[in-house]
Amino acid sequence: ARAVLDGKRGSLADQMRRSDDLHMSRAPPGRRPVSSLVFVPTSPVPGMEFWNGLGGFVEEGAEYLTTLGGSDHTPAPWINVIANPSFGFQVSTDGSGYTWSVNSQQNQITAWSNDPVCDPPGEAIYIRDEETGELWGPTALPIRETHTPYAVRHGQGYSQFEHISHEISLQLTQFVPIADSIKISRLKITNLSRRSRHLSVVAYVEWVLGTSRSATAPFVLTEIDPESGAILARNPWNDQFGERVSFADLGGLQTSWTGDRTEFLGREGGMDRPLALSRGRLLSNRVGAGLDPCAALSTSVRLDAGASTEVDFYLGQTAGAAEAVALLMKYRTIDLDDVLTATKRQWNSCLGVVQVKTPDRALDILLNRWLPYQILGCRVWARSAFYQASGAYGFRDQLQDVMALCISRPDIARDHLLRAASRQFAEGDVQHWWLQESGRGVRTRVSDDQIWLPYAVAHYVDVTGDRGILDQMIPFLEGRILKPDESDDFFVPKSSSQSATLFEHCALALDKSLAVGTHGLPLIGGGDWNDGMNAVGQGGKGESVWLAWFLHATLSTFADLAQNPDQSYRVSIWRQHAESLRQALDRDAWDGDWYRRAFFDDGTSLGSVENSECRIDSIAQSWAVISGAADPARSVRAMAALDKYLVNRDAKLSLLFTPPFDVPARDPGYIKGYPPGIRENGGQYTHGAIWAVLAYAILGDGDRAGELVSMLNPILHSDNPAAMERY
Repeated sequence: ARAVLDGKRGSLADQMRRSDDLHMSRAPPGRRPVSSLVFVPTSPVPGMEFWNGLGGFVEEGAEYLTTLGGSDHTPAPWINVIANPSFGFQVSTDGSGYTWSVNSQQNQITAWSNDPVCDPPGEAIYIRDEETGELWGPTALPIRETHTPYAVRHGQGYSQFEHISHEISLQLTQFVPIADSIKISRLKITNLSRRSRHLSVVAYVEWVLGTSRSATAPFVLTEIDPESGAILARNPWNDQFGERVSFADLGGLQTSWTGDRTEFLGREGGMDRPLALSRGRLLSNRVGAGLDPCAALSTSVRLDAGASTEVDFYLGQTAGAAEAVALLMKYRTIDLDDVLTATKRQWNSCLGVVQVKTPDRALDILLNRWLPYQILGCRVWARSAFYQASGAYGFRDQLQDVMALCISRPDIARDHLLRAASRQFAEGDVQHWWLQESGRGVRTRVSDDQIWLPYAVAHYVDVTGDRGILDQMIPFLEGRILKPDESDDFFVPKSSSQSATLFEHCALALDKSLAVGTHGLPLIGGGDWNDGMNAVGQGGKGESVWLAWFLHATLSTFADLAQNPDQSYRVSIWRQHAESLRQALDRDAWDGDWYRRAFFDDGTSLGSVENSECRIDSIAQSWAVISGAADPARSVRAMAALDKYLVNRDAKLSLLFTPPFDVPARDPGYIKGYPPGIRENGGQYTHGAIWAVLAYAILGDGDRAGELVSMLNPILHSDNPAAMERY
């Protein structure tokens, strides 16, 4: 259409005037309005690295700056996970995301979504011009304006959005403090026009207070706290978090509000066109039970020409109402610049401990800032991201994560080693994953989980020299033992009265792992590192070659920690078993050009030239080197086969195995439920590919290790527009 006139966007004269303003913004520089004088980049800025048409690294790699102009969109949501040990949120470049407290899956304050197409928001901040009725915001969602760009900076512990529209400059900075359970959104508003402006600022969230809004919405209760004026919300039907109280607050400036989503959006409205923000409408101040629960708070702002102001929005959750009000009052009165500075200082002190400089600048950016940031903030604290919000601890998962923190944050690594040990049953096996708040978790027959405890403990002691951790007393768990025909059971175990030192927990885990099959290799049980291979040994006889390498490495390393003479007999058994594993691997695992992956219950090989699917598996070759147990000549030959068959240089992929499972002759397990070439089913599972990098480095083949790690680097996968879209 040549012209679009909307009855909800003001008078005909107002809409014609805005049309004239839009034409002015496209005029030559000397005739542009004041708003164009404020810089929002739509091309690389000086010092930007790895610009790909939408974004690049600035501030020496510490920030990622994305600019969205016109109808630009990132190919998928680019998010920042921002967290402290018990609270956090994630936010995408478009401004979508969600907030949680204590547990990112079980206790969502607002709704998590992993919809890569729509990226629907559950939180929003709106600006309404009270003279014209125009409605917009600082982020590209939920209202996208295409005539002016958005600039988004993701940093360590914060994200910032900048947008200039309607002759108003908006700068939104979002972060969490070091410890408190509160999300802080600071909105700076500047009037760039030559006239005074009357604006409304509206903050809106859709309450979840559980695992999904569709399940919890009928039970959410809202109220106005008489002391602070904040909206409080709770879900008494949440059996785990029902006593906790969430809050939403505009720094005490709110003059109207509603707890009714239907009132705010309208029956036919949406977050991009909420009925309650139609011109002339006011919020009803209605809260209570039986509503479609939300929190919408509005305040009025008057700005002279050139003037600025700030409106702060607080969202969080505490143990009760009194604590919520106290937390709000604290942050209403303290200097938020100091809070943000402290957050940045925390991250800088952690990330600055280890700094590397290599010929590969993209690798430096990852190693010096972004990987350790993601490990701690996303993997250890949040345990959530766009693809999955689990909220749980995985036994092997976070043990591997904290191994990367042993230099920069040994205190966090130490705490988690003790936490993981407390999830071990008296029989020696462990919870495959668990929810920390309730202790509920799954007991399985997965064979490698418990071995990661001694492996990670040995690494921690080696790096830190803290042998005292081995003497820490930790209780076991008690719970129902799996029946012979059961693969797993999800339940709440009891804490046992029986305790042991961390050394004994690790020793028990190793003792539990010494059973072997007919080839003298460890039983794969309900799956090893690749959980999806859960049917390879479901009859109790299947064996894992990879697990043999891993167990050999752990037995050899952990045995060195035993200094008590009373442990000599056990250490002797471990060393003898490690040697038996080495001989069995040398005798039965070698397939002529590489190492097999496993043996089915009936003795049939997996990961062999004889197989039509999964003929060669990456991790069986990598760990032959990492373990130090393989014949040196065979190690080199196995890694050459990995390079030949699994490294696809044209596609820049390092595959987990090939060919993927499609119509296997024998059922390997639920891995075949993934489409061929996806995730564990023969795709690039980057965790496994990193082990290949380590193996090449151990062999002294630095050129190949460097080449492969560059192939894996997401920065280099998306350093130009075409590569970014493909990646």
